[in-house]
Amino acid sequence: MAQASGGVIQRLAGLGLRVSGALAFLAPLLTRLVIGWAFHVTGSGKLHNLDRTTQFFASLGIPMPHVNAVFVSGLEFIGGLCLFVGLFTRIIAALLSCSMIVALITSDGGEWLMKFPADLTDVTSFTFLVFLIWLVLYGPGPISIDKLLSKWLHIGSQPGSAGTQ
Repeated sequence: MAQASGGVIQRLAGLGLRVSGALAFLAPLLTRLVIGWAFHVTGSGKLHNLDRTTQFFASLGIPMPHVNAVFVSGLEFIGGLCLFVGLFTRIIAALLSCSMIVALITSDGGEWLMKFPADLTDVTSFTFLVFLIWLVLYGPGPISIDKLLSKWLHIGSQPGSAGTQ
């Protein structure tokens, strides 16, 4: 009787691992879609209200507020689209991570430290930063333009691995 239940548990565990393995592509895809679209929309809002963005950056004491407002707005607008389709994912995520660190230091001030650890996810910049760092480390996933480019350019495949031709 104990072996029969052990066999069932092993089969169920194996099934769970196969299903989760088959769905693993969803994690980077959904992260890129949600975070990418969020940055694209906020970048669009900043570009359409560039004067307000510049004034806000100036009120935070950010040097060259207009230049930085244009840069950050464009990075969020175009970088969000790049994340959405999975193009230059690690580079864009790294750049946007820097932007989130600046946001945590300037606009959110020390507020995010006061919320540690219970309400830390209430700070949008921190939540975005966590997902962006994950994208930098994990990459774009299999459903991305980055993956297509790496196959086309033969980048990232190791000699003798299953992915080589």
